Amino acid sequence: MSGGNGGNSELVSNRKATHDYEILETFEAGIALQGTEIKSLRDRGGSLQEAYVKVVGQELWLLGSSIAHYRFGNIHNHEEKRERKLLMHKREIAHLKVAVQEKGHTIIPLSFYLKNGRVKVRIAIAKGKKTYDKRASIKERDDQRQMARALKHS
Repeated sequence: MSGGNGGNSELVSNRKATHDYEILETFEAGIALQGTEIKSLRDRGGSLQEAYVKVVGQELWLLGSSIAHYRFGNIHNHEEKRERKLLMHKREIAHLKVAVQEKGHTIIPLSFYLKNGRVKVRIAIAKGKKTYDKRASIKERDDQRQMARALKHS
């Protein structure tokens, strides 16, 4: 944990994102959180597996993400799967809106992380991979591992 030293500390990541999507461009966005959500995220209590970002008018919304109930929370604990507003500059939102209108492009969250004590969301414009693309990625990764092993043993 960063402990407020100003460094970046990843809290939750979406590991399947790079498997299912080809990442075209990444952005940093702030997120509007409620009371116990930040405490839960600091305990690594979140998931971005089925999450996506939607542009509504001039606003960005994170949908499908889940931030677990804070275990020390009380009756004022947050709702686990609510829609959360993302905070970005208007020109960046306009850029994302144009990019999403292109066929096959979507906005996905890659990770929640701490930056200077605040939770940020790394989002990306992504294009869905086809099944054969996924297989090619797996084969490429396996080939890289085999070459690394061969170099290590020689």
